[in-house]
Formats: sequence, C-alpha cells, structure tokens
Amino acid sequence: MVRIGANHVDPVAFRRALIAWGTKHFRDLPWRSARSAYRVLMAEVMLHRTQARQVAPVYKAFVRRYPNPSFLAAASRKDLRHTLYSLGLRWRIDLVRAMVGKLANAFGGNVPRQKAELLSLPGVSDYIASAVRCFAFNFSEPLVDTNTVRVVGRIFGRETKDSSRRNRQFRELIAMLLDHKQPRSYNYALLDLASEVCHKAKPPDCQHCPVRRWCLYGRTGGRQV
Repeated sequence: MVRIGANHVDPVAFRRALIAWGTKHFRDLPWRSARSAYRVLMAEVMLHRTQARQVAPVYKAFVRRYPNPSFLAAASRKDLRHTLYSLGLRWRIDLVRAMVGKLANAFGGNVPRQKAELLSLPGVSDYIASAVRCFAFNFSEPLVDTNTVRVVGRIFGRETKDSSRRNRQFRELIAMLLDHKQPRSYNYALLDLASEVCHKAKPPDCQHCPVRRWCLYGRTGGRQV
C-alpha cells in the first residue's frame, strides 16, 4: 500500500483492475497490432499533438505506401507532403525525412531499442522514445504526457497544468503505478482510460471508472482537486 497525501493506493490491485478493464475496452487502433518498431515510431510521430481518429486513416495510407524504412527513404518531400498534409503541422514532414536519414546512416535502417539512441533521432521526444520501447519491444517504460498526468493527478488529488508532465513528482507517481510485468497492456489501458473515461474536455465518467476506489477525485466528486 502506498500513501501519497490523503490517498492510499494498492499498486498491485490498481494494476490488476486497470489491465482487466483495458482488455475489455481496448481501442482497436491500426498501429496497435504492429510489433514493427518502425511502424510504432511512425504512428507515435503522427500522434504528436493530433487525435487518434485523425491519425488512423493517414497511418493506414502511410504504411501501405511506405511499409519499411527503405521505401520511406526513397520518398520525395512532395510525396510525403501528399500523404501527411491532412494532419497539419507541416514541420513533421522534414522531421520524418531527417529521421529516416538518421536511421539509414547511423542504425542500418533499423529502429534502435536503446532510449538514448531513440532520443538521438530528429523529432523523437522522451514520450515517443518511451512509447516505442514499450509498444514495440515491451520494455517497462512509464508514459508521461498530459493525459497520463491528468489521470494520476486526479487519483492523488494533485492539481495539474500544462507543465505538469515535466514535474518530477508526477513522473515518479506514473512510474510507481506502472506494471513492470505487463507494461504494454498496462500503458494501453492507461491511455484508453484517459480517452474513454477520465476525460479532459468534459467531466470524467467516474461511475464507470475501474480504478475509482483508489481515486481521490472519483471518491469526492472532485472536491479535493
């Protein structure tokens, strides 16, 4: 049992409940069936600042056209722009080109497993590197972004803001809850919980939350946040 402020959380029971819920409510997004590190990396780059529903059709077209780094390396900027333009953020096009160039020149066309090597790729943030390591290789990596910070902030009654994802306390709380035996399943469940239950733009659906018993916000109607 872990006590943070006014809240007690049993990490083992929390993980078990979250993963069980996640198994039943798994969002069947096209990149989630991929175990190719290249495809996971491309999906995470596209998902940066973009909603999953917008990324899904673009991702499908992208991997059909560029199924591996060799096909992508041969693509012109015009071709890439045609494939990615609907996502906006045109700077992503040049980043993808620079990224695949670094993959070819430094890593033999393969996506590296090591965190430091992933972070050396243009456009790869700490979150993207962690997501690739978790979802492609099943490494035990905590995922820290505005969505996971929001969930954990509500659980422990901590106020969150845009900068909270860089806060050491939030990073430690997210890491403490992580299931090291099933990191991929756990992180997918946590992201799905943030999307489907622990909303940002509308009130959270606490009534249907699988981890409400450990959530200070859920038990008090938000009065502690």
